[in-house]
Amino acid sequence: MRSIIHIIKKEFLQLRRDRRMLPIIFIAPVIQLIILGYAANLDIKNIRTVICDLDRTETSRDFVSKFSNSEYFEVNDYIYDLKDIDHYLDYGHASIAIVIPRKFGSDLLAGRQPQLQVIFDGSESTYATAGIQYATIIVNTYSREIVLKTLARLRDQSLRIPSINPQFRVWYNPDLKSRNFMVPGVLALLLMVMTTLLTALAIVKEKEVGTMEQLIVSPIRPYALIIGKLAPFIIIGMVDILLVLLVATFVFDVPVKGSVFLLFGLCVVYLMTTLGLGLFVSTISKNQQQAMLGAMFFLMMPMIYLSGFVFPIENMPKAMQYVTYIIPLRYFIIIIRGLFLKGVGMHELWGQALTLFLFGLAILALSVSRFSKKVG
Repeated sequence: MRSIIHIIKKEFLQLRRDRRMLPIIFIAPVIQLIILGYAANLDIKNIRTVICDLDRTETSRDFVSKFSNSEYFEVNDYIYDLKDIDHYLDYGHASIAIVIPRKFGSDLLAGRQPQLQVIFDGSESTYATAGIQYATIIVNTYSREIVLKTLARLRDQSLRIPSINPQFRVWYNPDLKSRNFMVPGVLALLLMVMTTLLTALAIVKEKEVGTMEQLIVSPIRPYALIIGKLAPFIIIGMVDILLVLLVATFVFDVPVKGSVFLLFGLCVVYLMTTLGLGLFVSTISKNQQQAMLGAMFFLMMPMIYLSGFVFPIENMPKAMQYVTYIIPLRYFIIIIRGLFLKGVGMHELWGQALTLFLFGLAILALSVSRFSKKVG
């Protein structure tokens, strides 16, 4: 036990001597969360829109106001010639063009169904997809208002027409803010990047400077050396989690609805995986450059893409969906979003927690076995 404590002290002394490493360990995660928290926002608003109003009536202006008063569309200009649409879309001055045909208002008043044309710039697929959804909602809402006005006139004539009045409720994220969805995932991502890279680079660095050979020939037992090398990064990971939680709560207003103690406990389970991966990378790398590139390209990038952090797993091909079951980050993303947004407990998360624990145990055992052979 005394030898383990000495190794832990040595690791912290080494970190303290490297003044460039301390900001990376404790300040970088906070800065990255702030940047990613604001940048990783899937809520698309203020889509640049140009209106081609060929009707120029009070009805057409009322219809356009539904778009201009919406936070999703920003009407940049009004034109009155179809030929001018090409200029706005070709030069990127607008992402959507709405064409209101002639006799739009008179057709509505006469009970006829006017044709409306909405042109999207497909080169900006994200904006086009969101714009189609938002525009469909606005048009349907406007059409429903017309129907309700017609029904009101019929009711005045003592005619009763049945209707459905739906009431929508959104649980866990009532405002549908993507930031509430992204920030917990960013926490999981930062924890993986920091602990995996730090572990791999710290051990490989000792190989480069020759201190690892000195430890190997010392009477320290292999298990004591491994525990002493990994324990500091567990402590660093816990401090980073606390800092990131404070930023998520007070900067982004995303509080943890579940148990904070359960969150820290499951983070320790998750650290078994990340530290095991870092240890494994150190056993197959000869220098820090190899360790960093190997960890980023062969471990972290696939985990980010296949974990459901950004891309929904349900949208992936079936073959890739099966691959995601071997991605530990997938299970931790479910755990951390459940604790942040839903306030669930261990009863609901035990399946993901058990799977994550088994993954961590297997990865850590494999990495320790490889590291012990090199030490032995």
